[in-house]
Amino acid sequence: MSTIAFIGLGVMGGPMAAHLATAGHRVTGYDVVPAGADRLVAAGGTAAASLAEAVTEAEVVLTMLPQDEHVEAVVFGDEATGGVLRHARPGALLVDFSTIRPETSVRIAEAGREHGLRVLDAPVSGGERGAVDAVLSIMVGGAEEDVAAARPIFETVGSTYARVGGNGAGQYVKAANQLIVGGTYALVAEAIVLMEAAGVDAAAGLDVIAGGLAASRILDLKRASMLAREFAPGFRIDLHHKDMGIATAAARSAEVSLPMTALVAQLIAAARAKGHGALDHSALLKIVEDLSGRASAA
Repeated sequence: MSTIAFIGLGVMGGPMAAHLATAGHRVTGYDVVPAGADRLVAAGGTAAASLAEAVTEAEVVLTMLPQDEHVEAVVFGDEATGGVLRHARPGALLVDFSTIRPETSVRIAEAGREHGLRVLDAPVSGGERGAVDAVLSIMVGGAEEDVAAARPIFETVGSTYARVGGNGAGQYVKAANQLIVGGTYALVAEAIVLMEAAGVDAAAGLDVIAGGLAASRILDLKRASMLAREFAPGFRIDLHHKDMGIATAAARSAEVSLPMTALVAQLIAAARAKGHGALDHSALLKIVEDLSGRASAA
């Protein structure tokens, strides 16, 4: 069992840290919002008063944070307090579960190596439900031996993981994941609008579709709530907007054209601009309805 520092105990990080503590690891957590540590403490972990306190004795440092600037602040710190690079002991393994730009992950890995740390980028898919149920899918970039060292952690918080390349590769795969998820939501929304406008039983229609070639996890998990116009957030539009920005930037970096990704990114941006940022990303249905002149039922 490892001595773990877990930085970022929010919607995703909180349950992940708790699972690790329940599994027997010694987990010390830190979050700028102190209440975030409650779940970890209840699971047998410890809450730290500062990042330095959490990190100093850790064999493994895990981060789960919203955006690039948060990860950079935690890793690099400032002149007064320092970050993970200053406080982590040499040889520690730093695993970042956050979804950020690939180039940020590469820069963190390079800086980590200069400070004697091993670094993996390991963004996840599965949302809050996946974190709570410990069935996340984990896309890992970094050295093979470091992925092997992190295996007990990945197996505790996820149902599947794979090394997809060197540092930064995990973020490219997560970008690919998010463009597929966003595109699927947009198409399911269009299917619902089409069937309802034509007077078809959309619920029965989606049931049939979900049993054929067009089957997907999104249809399995979200078709009923989309038909009911229930958009309680599992993964917010605001966060998917950020992720689509990463995907479009990654396309530019890789010098490829992703026209469908650009279109979906604009639909998600429209949802955010219309005030739906706090809703689940399945609320793309509201935008498709607007474009068709059909007022949403919720």
